[in-house]
Amino acid sequence: MTEKTLTRMDLSEAVFREVGLSRNDSAELVESVLQEVSDALVNGEQVKISSFGTFSVRQKTARVGRNPKTGEEVPINPRRVLTFRPSHLMKDRVAAGNKG
Repeated sequence: MTEKTLTRMDLSEAVFREVGLSRNDSAELVESVLQEVSDALVNGEQVKISSFGTFSVRQKTARVGRNPKTGEEVPINPRRVLTFRPSHLMKDRVAAGNKG
């Protein structure tokens, strides 16, 4: 398996090839979609993309952690974290890629 990263430019290029928009319009479309997703998550909304998965923001409570080097207890402040839960179809596709 190669360590390739899919970038915004790759997404824009795919839109350009598949949809036929200009390269500039394709880049603007990708940016617009990503901005909508980001804005929704910042506002605490869930983002569900059918056949792909669900992004959501979860509130984690304060807790006491431990510095692994020193063993010293360290307070960890409450925070919001981004979570992703893949759809069953996405899980199946990824699992199928593991075979062979």
